[in-house]
Amino acid sequence: MIVSASYRTDIPAFYGDWFLQRLQAKEAWVENPYGGRPYRVSLAPVDVDGFVFWTRNLAPFGDCIEAVTAMQRPFFVQYTITGYPPTLETGVPPATHGANQVVALSKRFGKAAVVWRYDPILFTSVTPPEWHRSNFAALVRALGSFVDEVVVSFCTIYRKSARNLAKSAERHGFAWYDPPLDEKQVFLTELAAIASDAGLRLTVCSQPDLLAAGIEPAACIDAARLSTLAGRTISIRQKGNRAGCLCAESRDIGGYDTCAHGCAYCYAVGDHHRARIAVRRHDDNAQQLGGQTRETTRNHADPPDR
Repeated sequence: MIVSASYRTDIPAFYGDWFLQRLQAKEAWVENPYGGRPYRVSLAPVDVDGFVFWTRNLAPFGDCIEAVTAMQRPFFVQYTITGYPPTLETGVPPATHGANQVVALSKRFGKAAVVWRYDPILFTSVTPPEWHRSNFAALVRALGSFVDEVVVSFCTIYRKSARNLAKSAERHGFAWYDPPLDEKQVFLTELAAIASDAGLRLTVCSQPDLLAAGIEPAACIDAARLSTLAGRTISIRQKGNRAGCLCAESRDIGGYDTCAHGCAYCYAVGDHHRARIAVRRHDDNAQQLGGQTRETTRNHADPPDR
């Protein structure tokens, strides 16, 4: 089993102590995002083939990386660095901070241990296409020697995303727009050429309509990458979460509405104020993100595989 931590929230940035507690307990309980009872995910070494961490700030997670290394289980980090202005990412560290973390991680564990995400791409009056081209090229220059893949996608405007964007746009006085498909295709072809010149593969996360020459589909939960890191074959079936997703099957131990980065386009947080409160009130001894205890989740079986 591959453990994902987490595409629902930033566990490395905000919940490192909780993650250590869960490793020691050899289990985590997870709120079922589809309704129904919480379910248990085993974190016992015998049950875990590897970890995929998702973050915008790995700095607070150092002890956890050491603990996973001591478990002798492979891991890699999906590290998002966009360099957006604070009007769009109010609580995200500067791009230079993320770049330094990526460089350190790559130097210690190798290029396979980190994937850079320039994701999502959002066109606004403060981040128009020409801004993205320049910004992406600068980040490629900083990161190109330390990673082998950059994952991109255009912002998908879910209901939560639209609501958060509207609030932020009104507060900060910017406009945003979702470009037509042909404009997205041309733009990604340009980014792919910039990445290729630096020896990077540009892959697209779950947006098959944007694939073109020089652009590959992403497998964000990548069993092949974990196999490379482990030095052995990790056989996990592909089971994507949506159309065009090539991810291997995994269990995610995060929870929605628990991230305090404050990204204006976020799909995983309905209300940023409540999310900040959730981070402050979180109990590191809790069995799941959001604070429920083992007693409230006892005897609940795992849900069917997704």
